[in-house]
Amino acid sequence: MMTRMRLKTNTAKIGLILLAITITSCNAVKRVGDDGFLLTKNNILADGKKVMDEDVQSLIIQKPNSSSLLGYPLRLNLYNLAKVNPDSSYQNWLARKGKREKRLVGFLSKKQVDQLGESFMVKGLNTWLKNIGEAPVIIDTSRTRKTLERLRAYYGSKGYFNNNATYSIIDSKRKRRAGINYEISLGKPFMIDSFSNKIASKAIDSIYALHAKDSNIKKGKQFDLVDFNNERERLTSLFRNSGIHNFQESAITYDIFRDTMKLSDDQNMDVELHIDNLKKGGDNTTSTSEYKVHRFSKVNIYADHIFGAGQEELKSVEYDGYTIYYSTEKLRYRPKALTDAVFFAKDSIYRDLDRVRSYRQIINLNTFKYPNIELVEDSTQTKLVSNIYLSSRPKYSLGQDFDITHSNIQRVGAAFSTSLVTRNIFGGAETLSLSARGSFGLLGDTSLSEDYFSEIGADINLVFPRIWAPIPVTKKIIPYYMLPQTKISVGTSFQKNIGLDKQTFNSLLGYNWSPSDSKKHAIELLNIQFVRNVNSARFFNVFQNTFNRLDAIADGFQEEGSLSQFFEPSNDPNDPQRLIIPEGASGFTKAILNREVPSTPDDFNEVGNIEERRQRLTENNLIFATNYTFNKNSKNGINDNDFYQFRFKLESAGNLLTGISSLIPFNKNENKDLLVFGVPYSQYVKTEFDFIKHWDLSHSNIVAFRGFFGIAVPYGNSDNIPFVRSYFAGGANDNRAWFPYSLGPGKTKDINDFNEANLKLALNLEFRFPIAGDIKGALFADAGNIWNIWDNIEDPNATFNGLSSLEDIALGTGFGIRYDFTYFVFRVDFGFKTYNPAEDPSKRWFREYNFASVVPQIGINYPF
Repeated sequence: MMTRMRLKTNTAKIGLILLAITITSCNAVKRVGDDGFLLTKNNILADGKKVMDEDVQSLIIQKPNSSSLLGYPLRLNLYNLAKVNPDSSYQNWLARKGKREKRLVGFLSKKQVDQLGESFMVKGLNTWLKNIGEAPVIIDTSRTRKTLERLRAYYGSKGYFNNNATYSIIDSKRKRRAGINYEISLGKPFMIDSFSNKIASKAIDSIYALHAKDSNIKKGKQFDLVDFNNERERLTSLFRNSGIHNFQESAITYDIFRDTMKLSDDQNMDVELHIDNLKKGGDNTTSTSEYKVHRFSKVNIYADHIFGAGQEELKSVEYDGYTIYYSTEKLRYRPKALTDAVFFAKDSIYRDLDRVRSYRQIINLNTFKYPNIELVEDSTQTKLVSNIYLSSRPKYSLGQDFDITHSNIQRVGAAFSTSLVTRNIFGGAETLSLSARGSFGLLGDTSLSEDYFSEIGADINLVFPRIWAPIPVTKKIIPYYMLPQTKISVGTSFQKNIGLDKQTFNSLLGYNWSPSDSKKHAIELLNIQFVRNVNSARFFNVFQNTFNRLDAIADGFQEEGSLSQFFEPSNDPNDPQRLIIPEGASGFTKAILNREVPSTPDDFNEVGNIEERRQRLTENNLIFATNYTFNKNSKNGINDNDFYQFRFKLESAGNLLTGISSLIPFNKNENKDLLVFGVPYSQYVKTEFDFIKHWDLSHSNIVAFRGFFGIAVPYGNSDNIPFVRSYFAGGANDNRAWFPYSLGPGKTKDINDFNEANLKLALNLEFRFPIAGDIKGALFADAGNIWNIWDNIEDPNATFNGLSSLEDIALGTGFGIRYDFTYFVFRVDFGFKTYNPAEDPSKRWFREYNFASVVPQIGINYPF
């Protein structure tokens, strides 16, 4: 409820902004004094060439006011709308007419008149406009000179020690507006002539010698401070992963000098790397000691550790070189579950990487809070004792959720869910969760006999923090640092008065692991889904478009006496007789297909297609599938706006059952399909490619692209793809100029209530830009469609028939408004049908490109 109230408030504010901009003629230099200049642009010229590098541009202290779409300075003009001194303006308004204040006090009160001056319309509006707006950026030469200092320092760090920088103000020939040119003369760069080292510790020296070839600093390279910083980071990581656990990055320094005997214009430099000994600070003195390689003499694991508690009465157990301490009567965890999560081992050298991996895997167990890893040196300063303190999370936790829902199917609904999580259920850090969910409400279609709906479901999930498989998978193949997991789940759900009242059963045996932060693999070895349509007689009530097509054909047969029993009076004057659902629809279909009455070939084929679709959507589905998914994401942190994502998925269904059928005979139906539990199982192969790329254009302007291709091919025991595995087009996250399920297949025009197919191509391009504060804007173009291919659909308008079918790709364009609530983004997109393949060829372009035909889409977060 709080979110909805906030949305209404922000909507009102947006409307207020647009109204103010419309009725007010804003002057961009309204707040610029006669002796000042509004900064309009900055140019950086290095040796006469314009520099567009974002790192260099970021050095400029003063930048022009931000602009939204088409360069309009919206935030500046919003700021200019605010009054400079709203209090005095209000007082002046009161005093403008002698008796105005007296009348207001008499009508209200003195206190309320004073409060009116503090109200949103008088003072609050101006404060809000200033907060979301942006004050004019007026050229300040002191800041310009500081920018010059930054530019000199930057190019000096790149080896241009003798660079010179100046600036000039450019008159823009517009009133009180100007730009700035920053001009840098680089000069000749300094080069590295020789590189040597001076290392105090023998251990450090030997490690360095083994990896010297990987140095970022090399003879003949141009001096660049970035190389020196990268080299310092490389060496620190190298030493800390080679046994030097206490290596200090500050021990690395460089001496850079020139040979005074060389010519004065010589630009060559000599570099010497220094790595000092370990410095230790006492009360008043500082001592040094030589760095040494450290090995573990002992690794201790404290299970069920309570911080601040004593350790005198702890029990212990030795396992595989580890000592596990515990305070309970019996150790609650299998020792192997704990030791497999720790990557330190007795007699092994210390590595920072093992420390990080231990943290990650312990957290991945979902049984302990954030661990504490302590390292203690012995007297020889070459041995380490590792103490790993584990604090248990609660064994049981209960979660609950409640939502109010609304959709085009539901007028209003209430949904709830609850889950009980049990940790360490078998002693190996396994997690068992039991969840239940339900939703109840009123249907949007009041013509149905029942006006309510319900759905209930339950799931059982068991997660192992390791690969648990019928065939042993050693940790050499999938090491524990890859955070392996095995998931086993069983679930069911029941629907009433939703669609055909489905009952579903699903079970899963799957694995996932992450070789790195950017890559993830997932295998669902067995994914079983059984869907039973309880009330298939409601088909024509649910799929109204399909029924209307059948009823339109039946209009030509109303005079047939033998078919009169299938019709009933209708309130529609254009169609006084309609087929009775379901008896009339099924009886008429049977009469046509059995040729009990004469019909045209077109009517016969159309009725056949409708009946085929009815059978496909009402039949029960049994899917035995195996799939593999690979994900790669280059995003580095939440603020990274220049990244890509790639997902590949391959799924195969039915092959296991087909193999078993060669050993154990299965029953068959009249279509010769093999049956399992009386249901023909699905057999197909399916693959998907999904690629997303974001480009950061600076100043919060982002270009986002998405490309998707998916195909599912039935074979063997199937001639079509189950509805739950097929593709649809349109919607808030797809082609936004069409509603969900309304686009395609091919050049067909929304012939079914839920249009789906087994081939999909989608291309999306979006330009995102700031408008004001947390309000963002977007321009987008969405292209794509779905087709049938290699299945039982033969309509040439709906099938993919080679490259010529690419003419069926629909194009939708439009714009969107988004509000960033920090934790999520609420967006409204408006799509226009730019190219509609369902129209006649001469009417496909811009036929419905108007606000009367706009398609609004509401979504949460960005579509890609």
